[in-house]
Amino acid sequence: MSRKKVSLVLGSGGARGYAHIGVIEVLEQRGYEIASISGASMGALIGGLYACGKLDEYKEWVLGLDTLDVAYLLDISFSRGGIIEGEKVFERLSKMIGGIDIEDLPIKYTAVATDIVRKKEVWFQQGNLLEAIRASIAIPSVFTPVTVGNLVLVDGGALNPLPVAPTQSDLTDMIIGVNLYAETPKPAVKTKKDEDVRKRNIETAVRELFVKAKEERKFTMFDILDKTFDTMQDALTRYRIAGYPPDVMVNISMHVCSTFDFHKAAEVIEAGRMAASEVIEDLNSLPVSMKKEDA
Repeated sequence: MSRKKVSLVLGSGGARGYAHIGVIEVLEQRGYEIASISGASMGALIGGLYACGKLDEYKEWVLGLDTLDVAYLLDISFSRGGIIEGEKVFERLSKMIGGIDIEDLPIKYTAVATDIVRKKEVWFQQGNLLEAIRASIAIPSVFTPVTVGNLVLVDGGALNPLPVAPTQSDLTDMIIGVNLYAETPKPAVKTKKDEDVRKRNIETAVRELFVKAKEERKFTMFDILDKTFDTMQDALTRYRIAGYPPDVMVNISMHVCSTFDFHKAAEVIEAGRMAASEVIEDLNSLPVSMKKEDA
């Protein structure tokens, strides 16, 4: 019997998207073939890196980032529709990915963005991979939007945080969704790195760099953006799952980290591995009506 083929749907969620790396690793270790990927925001990034064979290189890079490294990468701009340009991050990603086009990838790939002019989803299934990822991860008001012709594109999660629909016609055995907004307790994750060293006091670093907030203020500007976007994404994810439910769902606790905790790669990747491992046994016990014929 051949390996089961999987259509993998990777949801949006900022730094929580590191969990997708752990999920992918578990699926591969358990012998599943990822034949198709659809993703929004960080899901589009991780999926694209996997599809072009650069996920291991990306993982090695982000595991070495601490709070000061992240602060350096987030180049501030208040003049182009977003607080962060993102050019430093994409310079690094460009070196990893190169000029590959989506249609040249070895597996089917879809990156979902949102056109804020027409108020519609945009599916990237051909064209430059890096440009598609850049459009899909442009968190509104945080990262500057991407203009393509008459389209003004922002984060795919603004309309569809878990884009199952692009995988509906795939000739695979099952669709696995990875939801980054599960209302479950934060997992107890242990990593090999000393977290006290890696943190470098993130609260102080972020406060000094971005907000200069008054001591009595409960939320900083980034806190408010984070919580607002989380609330929207959670509601949209529930709505989308109701309309397009995957065969199997891997739920990642929304409390594993905040949207901008990009220095926490080690623990979030491990959280993804843990969540995937908990549900992987269920893949062989789905009701017959939910299964497709073995490839």
